[in-house]
Amino acid sequence: MRTLGRIVVRIMLGIIGAIALVLAATSAGNAIASSVEADQIVPYGTRVEVDGKKMNVVERGTGSRTVVLLPGFGTAAPGIDFEPLIAQLESKFRVVVVEPFGSGLSDDTDAPRTSERYVQEVHGALERLGIDRYAIAAHSIAGIYALAYADRYPDEVTAFIGIDSSVPGQPGTDDPLPIDLMRWMKWLGISRQLDAAGPDPLEGLPYSDEQRAQNRILSLRNSLSSAFVNEADATSVNFRNAEKLRFPTGLPVLLLVARDPNAPEPGWLDLHRRQAAQTPDGRVVELSGPHYLHHVQAPRIAEEIGKLLG
Repeated sequence: MRTLGRIVVRIMLGIIGAIALVLAATSAGNAIASSVEADQIVPYGTRVEVDGKKMNVVERGTGSRTVVLLPGFGTAAPGIDFEPLIAQLESKFRVVVVEPFGSGLSDDTDAPRTSERYVQEVHGALERLGIDRYAIAAHSIAGIYALAYADRYPDEVTAFIGIDSSVPGQPGTDDPLPIDLMRWMKWLGISRQLDAAGPDPLEGLPYSDEQRAQNRILSLRNSLSSAFVNEADATSVNFRNAEKLRFPTGLPVLLLVARDPNAPEPGWLDLHRRQAAQTPDGRVVELSGPHYLHHVQAPRIAEEIGKLLG
């Protein structure tokens, strides 16, 4: 029995040792790959100074009216992610994509990710570019920030467009993310291995091979940025604060809501209908597609924005 016990212990130690060696290899490989990829990043957009840091902004189109696109939580490269919609809008509008700190080619930041701070930073970037009249098109959680933005700058915001945008009072906003686990997975290189084994989320969508490659590099680089972690921590407070906000009187509101048969969200459409009903100028349009609605419905979204802005 003692011999059997020693054999079992040796086997267990061997397994643990093998796992440790594999993790050491993936960790080292991740560090090397990250260093190599840093030299492969192709600059895009314009970096402007905001609060002593650099925020990246993508501008396309020369129309007399401006549409500002704000990304959802965790979007690694907003300037790339919004490409299908930019391509549809740029012939008629000046299109501006603001990459918040910690995403895209913007600097990271340790500053708290409150809605008020987010609004201040985005406004600072637009002010640097001389942009003072614009419609805001917000995806996902940016709908909460854009609501605070319209409340703070009602004389500048000409319309509110939600692209499957978050809504005050939606369920699940107090659910924490497993940040510590995610950090370990990234440091050990497990996240990179999972990314390599999984499908490209932009596969089959209207992106070039270079855009898909750059999006992957920036996804690996920007995951778990300080801004990402702090934004996750501030989410529940930001949603609670948003419950006190309403659209400014007379602001045109268009809420484009995803109808995803593969991942239906109970009550999602009703939440948006109630939000749109806050103003006589509110309208809801349901479109078939996933949460990243602008990946698959860019032509229709651009059409609806064109109707709204005239």
